[in-house]
Amino acid sequence: MLINKKKRIQYIGFNDSWFIALGVLILSFVTDYLFNNFSFTRLPFIEAVINWSVSLFFSTCDWFIMRAIMILLRKEYPNFEDDAKRIVLFFIAIVSTVILVDFVGGKFLAFIFGENFNHSTRFKILLPIILISTMTMAIYEAIYYYVRLKKSIREEEQAKQVIVQAQLDTLRNQAQPHFLFNTLNTLRDIIDQNSKEDAKQFVDKLSDVYRFILESGNANLTPLRDELKFAKAYIHIQSERFGDNLRLNWNISEIHLDSMIVPMSLQLLLENAIKHNVISKSKPLIINVTTKDNCLIVENKIQPKSTQTPSTKVGLKNIEKRYTLISNTSIKIKNDNQLFIVSLPLLKSSDKKKNYADTHH
Repeated sequence: MLINKKKRIQYIGFNDSWFIALGVLILSFVTDYLFNNFSFTRLPFIEAVINWSVSLFFSTCDWFIMRAIMILLRKEYPNFEDDAKRIVLFFIAIVSTVILVDFVGGKFLAFIFGENFNHSTRFKILLPIILISTMTMAIYEAIYYYVRLKKSIREEEQAKQVIVQAQLDTLRNQAQPHFLFNTLNTLRDIIDQNSKEDAKQFVDKLSDVYRFILESGNANLTPLRDELKFAKAYIHIQSERFGDNLRLNWNISEIHLDSMIVPMSLQLLLENAIKHNVISKSKPLIINVTTKDNCLIVENKIQPKSTQTPSTKVGLKNIEKRYTLISNTSIKIKNDNQLFIVSLPLLKSSDKKKNYADTHH
């Protein structure tokens, strides 16, 4: 029945209490017209009410059984790509319900009133009932599709917004004066002290960082191998600045390189570790990046700076929100004041939420 209003709206698309009352009433009069040639125009009032009550009973049974089946099918096949399969099964259920209710109800009435019902004749009359029931349930489906489409468009827009926000945040971080100042100073030191090839490699890595940010576009997911290339280019730049005081341990399984990850998520975690921890000869920052149990795990020892910049956690929230919108998985964060560990789920294309309609048509 779905008495709970919230559940009813979730699986039906709207609060259908009024629709049930109005629909059952109309269907009962249509049924009475088809089977009894409209009792109220040719029979005494009491007898007409009795006949109509029988039609009301059949209509009510049909409606609630079909509605229950509709809800079960929506729970079983909730995605847009399953709509065709669900609708075909629902149509078969409508036909079966009308025939079964008529057969069982006819037997019940025959037992109560001692009348015989000619089911071969009645079956011809059932065809309009099946048509009307199908049209009525089609209204349910149309409203349900419209509600899901609106939700899908809204979630897609939200996903695009957080992706763009992540791009802006990353670009802003890399374009901040202190980052550019440190980068240019590092490049000058390389030119003065190292070979021309080292300087070219540094510029190439810096170019890779900006190229990835610009080329990631509105992509919801990116292959882990591409994210690693981006992250390693970023770390190469930082390593030129911090030297051996910044150490990365990469332990990435080959089988996970084609897995999907939220763009710029790994780089953002590495950037946060560098931003919020002491990096010195006496306290080198060691960051472990590993894959385990279909997750990319970033772990570092907590070495808070004496003049710690308050963390807004905007970056982590952005990653969390993107994972929530894109898939049914979420990131895991562990902070025991000794180690800071973040686990990013590694996804497949099939793990992406399938509740998005094709809104381009």
